Amino acid sequence: MILVIGGTSDGREIAQQLEKHGCKVLVSTATDYGYNIAKSCGLNAVQGRLNRQGLVSLIENYSIRLVVDASHPYAEEITENTTYACRKKEIAYIRYSRPKGKSIDNPLVVEVESYQQAVEKASNLGDSIFLTIGSKNSGLFIESLGPKNKRLILRITPDPVIIADLLNMGVAPADLIAIQGPFSESINIAMLNHFKADVLVTKESGREGGFQEKISAAIKLGIPVIVIKRPPEPPGATGSIKETIEKALVLLKINILEIEE
Repeated sequence: MILVIGGTSDGREIAQQLEKHGCKVLVSTATDYGYNIAKSCGLNAVQGRLNRQGLVSLIENYSIRLVVDASHPYAEEITENTTYACRKKEIAYIRYSRPKGKSIDNPLVVEVESYQQAVEKASNLGDSIFLTIGSKNSGLFIESLGPKNKRLILRITPDPVIIADLLNMGVAPADLIAIQGPFSESINIAMLNHFKADVLVTKESGREGGFQEKISAAIKLGIPVIVIKRPPEPPGATGSIKETIEKALVLLKINILEIEE
């Protein structure tokens, strides 16, 4: 069986393509939201945030022979845990690296190396800060900028658990946009205008994350953009879904795996 890590859209596509080639696939998602989407696509899935031992146990319990790590480009912890578990169990590992998309050369766009740098930069660029960075690192912005009377608008996936967590952290309901992306340039423009954003903070999420549309919307409005750069990928990461599938099938052909009859 092949384990595909990630509740991302590209993770689901990889899983579906592997199934079309006759492979038995299990998708692991961190959240109920990602799990439900995977199940709605007809995929076999499990849910839960797994540490190193949790991944080792999952590999053992499902007799996993290959792991395709299609987790989000910024999910460093799960990638580290997955590579550890694969080494420990001596099974094959493929890291899929989502393409970044076109580079943007514009004075309004500033790249930073970390979330902390993004917090500091955003604080100096305006009072209404529009965050499209997911929920995991939003707490740093809330803790650092909330006391400075900065308004934080958070656009997140419509996961009830995430929404509840952010409300408990003091985010006003009016400052939460819980909706599934990606979005067109025109929708991004409408949202930035509606919330009177002074600055946009985002990540290099690629086409699947609507990165280009976010940037172009902000530039058209003259709004500065802070882009948190991606962490480095493991050596040998694949750069496309096609390459990922081909690499997995090569492993099948050399009898590391068996295609399900």
